[in-house]
Amino acid sequence: MPGSLRHEGLESFDETAWRHVSSGGVPGVVALVASGDDVHVSTVGALSLGGAPVERDSLFRIASVTKPVTGAVTLALATEGLLTLDEPVDRLVPELADRRVLRRPDAALDDTVPAARAITVRDLLTFTFGFGASMGIFMAERPWPIVEAEHSLALHTLGPPDPVHQPETDTWIARLGSLPLMAQPGETWLYNTGASVLGVLIARAAGASLSELLASRLFQPLGMRDTSMWTSQVDRLATAYTATPDGLKVWDVADGGGWSKPPPFEDGAAGLVSTVDDLLAFARLLLRGGDGIIAPEHVAAMTTNQLRPSQAGADAAPFLLGRGWGFCQSVLTKGPRAGAFGWNGGLGTTWLVDPVRDLVVIVMTQRLFASPDPPQLHVDLQDAAYAALDA
Repeated sequence: MPGSLRHEGLESFDETAWRHVSSGGVPGVVALVASGDDVHVSTVGALSLGGAPVERDSLFRIASVTKPVTGAVTLALATEGLLTLDEPVDRLVPELADRRVLRRPDAALDDTVPAARAITVRDLLTFTFGFGASMGIFMAERPWPIVEAEHSLALHTLGPPDPVHQPETDTWIARLGSLPLMAQPGETWLYNTGASVLGVLIARAAGASLSELLASRLFQPLGMRDTSMWTSQVDRLATAYTATPDGLKVWDVADGGGWSKPPPFEDGAAGLVSTVDDLLAFARLLLRGGDGIIAPEHVAAMTTNQLRPSQAGADAAPFLLGRGWGFCQSVLTKGPRAGAFGWNGGLGTTWLVDPVRDLVVIVMTQRLFASPDPPQLHVDLQDAAYAALDA
């Protein structure tokens, strides 16, 4: 049964946020913990170094927390009958039909074999369609040919989001379709690109832009007024920073930066800006079993592990850190928090939903992650949120 949030626990939650900001780890943080109807938000610090204070409705680039949103809208369209999870993507994304597959991920681009089968929508949702980031890419002594080709085509799907330099949607998917896959469809989990392709596929299925689709199926029904692919309200948007030996360095400015104008490619993997209350509304959609927007069986699949052990091998580490993967998000399968799901945005955001305890924890900062592991600030605030629950 869900419990209420203890006053003493919420004081500790606030103190944890204050401690990390006051130590200089991040310029600001907006952190939310909710259980049932109890909602508590802590706002500490500034939108930028020396700038205006953060507020509850401050905007942050949520990066990969975009992924579960894209996954949910895909399932909404499946609920409507506009697509099915096990159909080949060829009908909606013919650019990815008749794939060739590299014999090895580091092979020359012409060293390929035919794909054993077509890519399905489910493969995209589970990130097993055969293309994406892996630890092998980051550990290689020299860039693999496929990585060099991806970079030359400005796809920006194997690293941080870059809405300024990606081409428009049809060009983006055509360029991706010009490359071989790194693995056979369904063989192994590879990060990120599946959600980018889903954004193209579902927009075509609905006959709308991805922004229009997200707004009509999720944002408007849920009252997510501040979530979008860009914002004109740059006074509410945090400046993004990356850590260097000399301190924090600006990575993206609010006014005139990558999220201050409509992007050429609306990226379903990492494109959104949002607020803590909008992400809480999205969490509650899943806690309520889809709320008539998504079929309950699709919500159940999205929030439980969908990977076979053979699919979550070395390429998945350390992205999953022993977790499973549902549809476009991770799922905890072991330990005291088993059943919790969510994902992290490498530009500074974490989103965690625990249906067993009816607990939601959202932490929004503007400091880029230095590794796939969330910074200690996020870990400490999640721990404080769990500690605030009544037994």
